[in-house]
Amino acid sequence: MPDYGRDLLFGAFITPVASPAQQAVELVVTAESAGLDLAAFQDHPYQPRFLDTWTLLSYAAARTSRIRLVPDVLNLPLRQPVVVARSAASLDLLSGGRLELGLGTGAFWDAIVAAGGQRLSPGDAVTGLEEAMRIIRGVWNTDGSAPLRVEGRIHQVNGAKRGPTPAHDVGIWLGAYKPRMLRLTGEAADGWLSSLGYLRGGPSDLVPLNARIDDAAAAAGRDPAAVRRLLNISGSFKATGSGLLQGPVTQWVEELTDMALEHGISGFILASDDAGTITRFGAEVAPAVRELVAGARRSRTA
Repeated sequence: MPDYGRDLLFGAFITPVASPAQQAVELVVTAESAGLDLAAFQDHPYQPRFLDTWTLLSYAAARTSRIRLVPDVLNLPLRQPVVVARSAASLDLLSGGRLELGLGTGAFWDAIVAAGGQRLSPGDAVTGLEEAMRIIRGVWNTDGSAPLRVEGRIHQVNGAKRGPTPAHDVGIWLGAYKPRMLRLTGEAADGWLSSLGYLRGGPSDLVPLNARIDDAAAAAGRDPAAVRRLLNISGSFKATGSGLLQGPVTQWVEELTDMALEHGISGFILASDDAGTITRFGAEVAPAVRELVAGARRSRTA
């Protein structure tokens, strides 16, 4: 299924540097002014060179009015799931429904342990993520009055009160590459967050990864299109082309359009801390890709 027909999102992946303290927030303001849809931040709570991601997301939300915010991705081993759920719901309410929730199993385990976290095996880390998703959605689900109970192997919740309910249906997007994580993404997630830099074979590597998600979604009785596919990308604008996303705007537009139509990517998040690059991506690349993808979809249904 090469094109899942989802609306296209474009965003900026901004480094949450602590010095200068306002830099990341000013770049979010730039991204919103450029018409981008998302501002994303990595989450490494053990890294003193970075601002705390939740604090930054909240501050950025207060400085903006339209752009959506997402941790890309949240470090679960150092963040308790009930607190994550309440934090996400609170920020979504305060921002008028502008939060999406990216989650990951964690990395840099020596640093996690040094900061007080528990070292997990790869298998236990995935189990913990699966349990955390159940807990987070359980906290958000206030339809019933029964306290939340989850008897997990990594996470346990023994009668937590539910709520608050987010302002909108917050998407849970998973950073995933390996078979079990891709299967979990297809079975239960709202989105898949991958990074082009981790795909050694380039965009063609998306084919088998998408297939794993699609198969898992179908086996769970879900439409594979229910899982939005997002890609962190990097590149530079140049007068002449010298590689993937290394060239003029026209080359970027062609390559991203191909990824949307041939590989089902409906979210492109550009890693950049340069205001000019972010502005150009939002003002020149995004509208052109949207136009070409819309035209191709119309021609398919004509």
